[in-house]
Amino acid sequence: MKTNILLLLLVISIFVTGCQQTTSNDETFIPKKGMIKVTILYPNDNWKTFDMDYYTNKHMPMVDSLLSPFIRHVAIDKGVAGGISDTATPYLAIGYLYFDTIADYESAFGPHGEKIRTDIPNYTNIRPVVQISEIIQ
Repeated sequence: MKTNILLLLLVISIFVTGCQQTTSNDETFIPKKGMIKVTILYPNDNWKTFDMDYYTNKHMPMVDSLLSPFIRHVAIDKGVAGGISDTATPYLAIGYLYFDTIADYESAFGPHGEKIRTDIPNYTNIRPVVQISEIIQ
């Protein structure tokens, strides 16, 4: 009887785990074909500044929170070099936001875009370049 109860609990926990949606802070996130990826690029140039600590610990968590429940994942790259050793990185940072559909992105970003944009001067003097893409592969 104890074994049957333990087995039932195990099956229920596996089922519940399998039914959960991937969220933006899920480390096992795998992008799927057809998803939308918003790429935010911060080009490097003379006199450009970027506070990576603020971006990773304040700005992107705020974005993640504001765009919930539509956002699926947030990722950040820190530029370290160009394509050839000892060359400057073309981008100081790159942020990624993942959504299931373009409609989800628009629903999430629309009401919060102004708040997100007004936070940019808190971590950089760079005007970001944004690209919205569909994941193909």
